[in-house]
Amino acid sequence: MSSTERIKVMLADDHPIMRDGLRDALEGEGDFEVVGSAADGVEAVSMAQSVAPEVIVMDVMMPHKDGVDACREIMELLPDTRVLMLTASTTEDAVVEAIAAGATGYLQKDSGPEELAEAIREVAQGRLRIPDKSIRRVFAMIRGQRGLTASRALKALTDREREILQLFASGKSYAQIAEAKGNKIVTVRNSIYRIQD
Repeated sequence: MSSTERIKVMLADDHPIMRDGLRDALEGEGDFEVVGSAADGVEAVSMAQSVAPEVIVMDVMMPHKDGVDACREIMELLPDTRVLMLTASTTEDAVVEAIAAGATGYLQKDSGPEELAEAIREVAQGRLRIPDKSIRRVFAMIRGQRGLTASRALKALTDREREILQLFASGKSYAQIAEAKGNKIVTVRNSIYRIQD
């Protein structure tokens, strides 16, 4: 496989042994190129601008700036970059906060190398990666934060937003929705974020 076909990945974790282990696991796969490794959220934001990765694998808990805040800032600067949050926490709040900040995926640190590689491939293609056991809780939390019942929330959406939400809920990726609706991927992603707000 040539280097032009490899997915450019940046790592962000405050534990050197974790970064090294992630690098070794990904480089062993053959279809990833690790283009940078940051030790905290501030460094992650700066490095992301320099190396322009396709996917950032980022720990939630880091010094100076946590992963969620770094993700939010990176999404403003590099909206086409995908962020896969890697964490030991699976609380509803943590998942919702990461997705609301712009993360495209969420994976536990106790996942195996194969699951990590598959998650990176999925988010690189624009697909949302949330643990199956968390999906209902994520949507329930989003509804709860809005203080609306599901039917009232749906009535508050425009026809276009409802169509996008239906495609998203059926498992379509941002790229597939963009193609179906004749929009840019970033426009679809922003629409999903607005729906969640």
